[in-house]
Amino acid sequence: MIIFLVGFMGSGKSTVGQRLARRLGYTFIDMDARLEEEHGMTINEIFKKHGENAFREMESRLLHELVALRDIVVSTGGGLPCSGNNMELINQKGISIYLKMGPATLLNRLSRGKSRRPLIRHLSRAELDIFIHDKLREREPVYLRAHHTVNGLNVDMEKLTELL
Repeated sequence: MIIFLVGFMGSGKSTVGQRLARRLGYTFIDMDARLEEEHGMTINEIFKKHGENAFREMESRLLHELVALRDIVVSTGGGLPCSGNNMELINQKGISIYLKMGPATLLNRLSRGKSRRPLIRHLSRAELDIFIHDKLREREPVYLRAHHTVNGLNVDMEKLTELL
């Protein structure tokens, strides 16, 4: 089985994914970390050197590789499901879980670590707030196509595993 965690940046996909993989005895794969490892540069460097479109293509190629594996929990990038037919592929090949989180919580989380995130590192707090609202409005209809939606705050691992 493949479990895909989708949701906005900062929603806890990596943290929840690691915990879920441990609980199930699965391998955890963080797509951003895997791309950094494969390309020998940070996501920021990939964006700067190749641009967002090239990054999205890299993500899509990696997704196509991952769907051939089994017994994995995958933390996707926030934009991956919204690119091409990626959400359809995710839903065909695995079980998808949307970690839903409100804009105010995302703003607080992302304000603290924005330097690591190329799409937001240059934004003021007010600009970040607008960015989150705009992107969430754009992306959430795709995220909501996941098989399951759970509150990203204080995820109950027992209930999460029951969904599977």
